[in-house]
Amino acid sequence: MSSLRRTAGVLRTGLQLFRRAAPQMSVRKAGGGPHIEPQYRQPPQLTKNQKFQAELLSGAMWFWILWHFWHDPDAVLGHFPWPDTSAWTDEELGIPPDDEE
Repeated sequence: MSSLRRTAGVLRTGLQLFRRAAPQMSVRKAGGGPHIEPQYRQPPQLTKNQKFQAELLSGAMWFWILWHFWHDPDAVLGHFPWPDTSAWTDEELGIPPDDEE
């Protein structure tokens, strides 16, 4: 009978530990700001702040690109003088002479 009591005590203690270790289900809410529910196959709903930030960031990007294109065009067009193609010979271009057939 004492072994049965020990087994019951061990099982009871294990069950209590298991109940404490099991995670409790809780409802989590979005953190304080506006929460937008997702919609299936719908474009996302943007807030005015998100639109403003997107416009500001894209404007800064285009300013950066056009500013550097204007003040340092060699970064895009290359750092070498463009060759004068009218000075190239037919041999350089791979064109055979007219008298060959």
